Amino acid sequence: MSASPHSLEQTPVESKPPRPRMSTRNRILFLVTGWLIVLMPFLFWWNTWFGRQLSDKEIAQYLKDDQHPRHIQHALVQMGERMSRSDRSVAQWYPEAVRLANSPVEEVRNTDAWVMGQDTSGAGFHDALLKMLADTSLTVRGNAALSLVRFGDATGRPQIVELLKPAAITAPAAGTVSDTGALGATVRGGGLVAKIAHGDRATEEVRSPITGRIRSIFADKGSQVSSGQQLAVVTPDSQQVWEALRALYLVGQPEDIPVVQTYERELPDIPDHVRKQALETEASIRQREK
Repeated sequence: MSASPHSLEQTPVESKPPRPRMSTRNRILFLVTGWLIVLMPFLFWWNTWFGRQLSDKEIAQYLKDDQHPRHIQHALVQMGERMSRSDRSVAQWYPEAVRLANSPVEEVRNTDAWVMGQDTSGAGFHDALLKMLADTSLTVRGNAALSLVRFGDATGRPQIVELLKPAAITAPAAGTVSDTGALGATVRGGGLVAKIAHGDRATEEVRSPITGRIRSIFADKGSQVSSGQQLAVVTPDSQQVWEALRALYLVGQPEDIPVVQTYERELPDIPDHVRKQALETEASIRQREK
């Protein structure tokens, strides 16, 4: 039976309790927190992105900011870009570039070696690059050697050849392997390849001297290793190989041909432009040999 209009009017309607409202203070805190979540990554990117244009005043300040190596790198990169455009105004900072060849930070020396190769008329650049051939870092030595080729100086040819060779990673001391990188993984220069535990002492991190790919691992996790024992092999990054091959196109010698030929093979891990450059480099070396 359907209810009469009167019975409907008399049916009590259950009222919903009002929703609790966020206080003004909490709304402000919520908005500020959300804004910071968006802003902080942007600020980090803004301060570390080398493409951000610096004023002359900022470059001068950054070059002397020894507490922030990335600031120095940022300024050097901006210098290098302006030097490549034949902007002579950057010559005012050339003494700083020479000074930074002795920086305690490897990344700064590496960038500096590249920058000094952008202007072969830079006062003191040639001598500074020659000294950098004895740097403790393989990549710094390599970049110095590549820059010297721009000066018409082949003194760094052995260092350039080294850039084509895989890097053997060895244990700095005896211990137990507590972790290793993944086979085939890409690793940056200074990137972690393995960890070795030394009993009660702190775990030691073993890092790659070059950017590249982990081609082989010779010590499994949990295995015992002795000092100097080979842990892994890292093959060089294709960009590094390409730059080295281009330099050897100009200064390579017949004894360099075997290492050049390793990049002439049609393999998945050898990009086509690298293979072509290897073929051209070998042909150039043989032509000079005649």
